[in-house]
Amino acid sequence: MDDSGNTAPARLLIDQIQRVLEEGGIAALATIIEGSANVSAKLLVEQSSTKTGSLGDAALDDAVAKHATIFLESREEAKTFQVTEFAPELPFWAATRVLFERLQPDPRLVICGAGHVGASLARLASFVGYQATLIDDRPEFVTREQFPDRRIELVSAASWEEAVSEAIGNGHGVSVAVVTRGHNEDEECLRAVMKTNPDYIGLIGSKRRTNIVLDRLREAGAEMQQLSQVRAPVGLDIRAVTPEEVALSILAEIIAERRGGKGGSLSAWRRSDKRI
Repeated sequence: MDDSGNTAPARLLIDQIQRVLEEGGIAALATIIEGSANVSAKLLVEQSSTKTGSLGDAALDDAVAKHATIFLESREEAKTFQVTEFAPELPFWAATRVLFERLQPDPRLVICGAGHVGASLARLASFVGYQATLIDDRPEFVTREQFPDRRIELVSAASWEEAVSEAIGNGHGVSVAVVTRGHNEDEECLRAVMKTNPDYIGLIGSKRRTNIVLDRLREAGAEMQQLSQVRAPVGLDIRAVTPEEVALSILAEIIAERRGGKGGSLSAWRRSDKRI
């Protein structure tokens, strides 16, 4: 085995990580953190299975790349594995420990509609670390006086479709919440969203209102597979009443989707455990 840690030059690895993030991609960075050889060697595995770098052994690289796919599907941020856990056929590396880290762009939230719910959602999203973009076709609703937080991007839309498409970009790492003031605005926004591929799409409104909008889009030729991805009505059921509570409900669902959470009560097991 190559004890020198046969890795790609650090500059190349850094450049590839930067490219993945700029493109809105997702990758796993695997680093040997404990073992008899090649400690600190790194391997970057993109979602497309493209590899950059090496851990010093082709068979180990292949095994780590295969496990990286499973790790990314788990949506965990970081986790350490012993090689024997995922590649028992490699006895030389059995005691080696590998740290897997998830690399992805900072989460972004595009909010269509700057009414009470949209405004509350933008402020809450920024507070928890999302890059928020707040869009409205009424300039007076998206002024810096109302939103002094510079982390919230404000967009006064001459055209909903153009503004929404530009804000979403390639859709990677992007969630979209449509919380406008009416059916027509909802439809315009969703028409633009359907042309992209964001990670999450939510539409506010009652079952009746959301069905009207989705039916219109279906009649206009939208694919059923696309429409089935729309969370409508948006949010988790917390019996929200105020705009701030509705915003919390929406953001909770977005975070659960991103992290792979179920949105249930963490203490439910306690109430169902007859021994307690």
